[in-house]
Amino acid sequence: MSSAPRHIPVLGREAVGLLAPCDGGVYVDATFGAGGYSRMILEAADTRVIGIDRDRSAIAGGFDLVDQADGRLTLVEDRFSNLAEVCAAQGIALVDGVVMDVGISSMQVDEAGRGFSFRLDGPLDMRMGQHGPTAADVVAKASEADLANIIYIFGEERYSRQIAKAIVAARSEAPITTTRALAEIVGKVVWAKPGEIHPSTRTFQALRIFVNEELDELHLALSAAERMLKPGGRLAVVSFHSLEDRIVKNFLVTRGKTGGGSRHLPELAQAAPSFSILTKRPVTAGSEEIAANPRARSAKLRAAERTEAPAHDADALPAWPTLATVMRGG
Repeated sequence: MSSAPRHIPVLGREAVGLLAPCDGGVYVDATFGAGGYSRMILEAADTRVIGIDRDRSAIAGGFDLVDQADGRLTLVEDRFSNLAEVCAAQGIALVDGVVMDVGISSMQVDEAGRGFSFRLDGPLDMRMGQHGPTAADVVAKASEADLANIIYIFGEERYSRQIAKAIVAARSEAPITTTRALAEIVGKVVWAKPGEIHPSTRTFQALRIFVNEELDELHLALSAAERMLKPGGRLAVVSFHSLEDRIVKNFLVTRGKTGGGSRHLPELAQAAPSFSILTKRPVTAGSEEIAANPRARSAKLRAAERTEAPAHDADALPAWPTLATVMRGG
């Protein structure tokens, strides 16, 4: 395929290697981004790829790759939790592989106007797509208790209550509409020692995850992939922080368990395993990749192969704060 890729995805070679693309196979790049995984899958064999991204700019940025792929790449603007519906709309019942790169892309972080970074002043937006409440809306509307829960659960921030209190006090004086304004508020509450992460890191992470419903999306996308993969089809997921990796790990452990219930509780017999785990431990980046891309330091890759067993029932979503409840004030 002509021309060099715009970027090399984190653990891209390892992820695509575990997918093992084959001629005639259909693969879903559930988080298209800059198209790195899609390009590698297209180059590995005579494959067809369905690329999904909720970010319209990512879809637009992939049009050149669509042209180069000569009909083998289709891009769809949608949430990756809807991958089953996206495939059905393309006339695809089952697929040979699904790859996911969970979280925010470097392209999004580097664009000040998207409002993801506390290092670049811009509007407090943080939406990956073009719809729904912004981070500024959440900061303006959410109660102090909801803000504290959001920052604690999705940011794992120990000072969540103090930060929430400071945000509520500040917004009573003036609307908080920029990344710099929010970072300054947090910086007055959280003090970082030399060498530690920026004081705003966890709060910004929490708001981004909440605004985009990222963890719910991941839960739903994993279940959708389980339903869409044919026997022998493979799933590869790259995550970048503990919250995401924990969800992927637990999903695969549950789906990969063998054996039934105990002889004392036969009614609790487990469903047959729907996945065979390919990565007993997560694959991590080597020193060379980390040197070239520091973001790779926290990346973890997990993969599994679909068995012939039926898909398990979808897990209930955790009872954490949601946009629907927080933005309507209850």
